[in-house]
Amino acid sequence: QVQLVESGGGLVQAGGSLRLSCAASGRTFRSYGMGWFRQAPGKEREFVAGINLSGDNSGYADPVKGRFTFSRDNAKNTVFLQMNSLNPEDPAVYYCAVGLAPFYDTRVPTYSYWGQGTQVTVSS
Repeated sequence: QVQLVESGGGLVQAGGSLRLSCAASGRTFRSYGMGWFRQAPGKEREFVAGINLSGDNSGYADPVKGRFTFSRDNAKNTVFLQMNSLNPEDPAVYYCAVGLAPFYDTRVPTYSYWGQGTQVTVSS
């Protein structure tokens, strides 16, 4: 069993930055890839970024490439999503999730545990 708790969301002006954190309980966290997803009202949950178990390979959805950075600290059972140059397309509830394999995947069904989400709002 893994429990995930996200934090760091909030209101930021367009062009600003936020750093999301996701703290995990359970030793299995370190054995799996992780993902960040987001869901805006009326839209499906979508992949934002993923990272493998060791943290040396990450990938990003096209809309966030070059602006977001995914990292993990396995010693602290925590992952981070640094979000820079936030724009009006980024507001959503952001979720972290534990995958089912050592590498990351972009598909929602390939993740087994999810956090409760943290709201990101961008003002123009």
